[in-house]
Amino acid sequence: MGAQPFRLAGVTGAAIKASDEALGAVKYDADGLVPAIVQDSQTRSVLMMAWMSAETLALTLAEGRTVFWSRSRQEVWRKGETSGERQWVREAYYDCDGDTLLFVVDQDGDGACHTGAYSCFFRAFDGSTPTDGG
Repeated sequence: MGAQPFRLAGVTGAAIKASDEALGAVKYDADGLVPAIVQDSQTRSVLMMAWMSAETLALTLAEGRTVFWSRSRQEVWRKGETSGERQWVREAYYDCDGDTLLFVVDQDGDGACHTGAYSCFFRAFDGSTPTDGG
C-alpha cells in the first residue's frame, strides 16, 4: 500500500506570501470557485480535491492550513476543524491557466477523506487497490 500516514505532533503551518500578480492570475468559475488539489508532502499521494473561493484561498495562504468553501453547506470550512485531520500547507501553486490550485501539505492525522481513508482517491475503475498510499 505504500507509505502510510502518521500523526504530526505539534506541527503547524506557516503563512505563504503571494504576489498580487499571482492572486490575480487565479480564474474562478461562475460561482466564484476554483478547484484545489491537495497532495501529501511525504508520500506525494493526491489526498483530495475541494473548492476554494478568493476568501478561502486568502485564508489558506495566511493561516498555513487548508481552508475550503463547502458547496453543500454554503460556508467556509477549515479542513480538520471537527475531525482533527488538519492539513498544514508547505507549498502552494496555481496551474498554467490559473484555473486549478495545488497545495502540498503535511497531513495531520490518519487521512484526508471524510470516509476515514488516507486519500479520497481509493476507488479504481478496474477494482484494483491503489499502491501509492491511497
